[in-house]
Amino acid sequence: MARSGGWVVPAISLMLTLVLGVLPLPDAIEAARPDWMAVVLIYWSLMAPRKFSLLTAFWMGLAIDTLSGALLGQNALALLTVVYLADKFHLRFRVFPVSQLAITVFVLLFLYEFILFWIDGIVGRNVPFAERWVPPFTGTLVWVALVYVFNRGQRQAQARL
Repeated sequence: MARSGGWVVPAISLMLTLVLGVLPLPDAIEAARPDWMAVVLIYWSLMAPRKFSLLTAFWMGLAIDTLSGALLGQNALALLTVVYLADKFHLRFRVFPVSQLAITVFVLLFLYEFILFWIDGIVGRNVPFAERWVPPFTGTLVWVALVYVFNRGQRQAQARL
């Protein structure tokens, strides 16, 4: 990752999250779909805050809005808010153990959903309860898995050097 400027893995993960965000799922598990882009952007804004932050959140939010048919700018605003907070406090957050950091990520994902809920309320769009409030829980679990996978891969890459 260091040889390629450190942007290849994050860029691939962001493109993969766009695919995962629009991939059709069975109705039984559709409500539990995590907000993939929010989870990955929170991860990268905590671990590499200067490489992928607000501009990335804005463009990825517009991409999600376009691909999902949401109100244009809805996800962009929510992602900007969450990534701004993660970026602003990343030095404080990174000293937390993973268990406390997971709670912080849950709060950020809850804020993301609340902003979407608020905008949907303004435009008069009703979203089922489960589709709105289950994704922060599943997103937090995915985030913990991402931390484990990426940190393990990083340790293995450092061991090879």
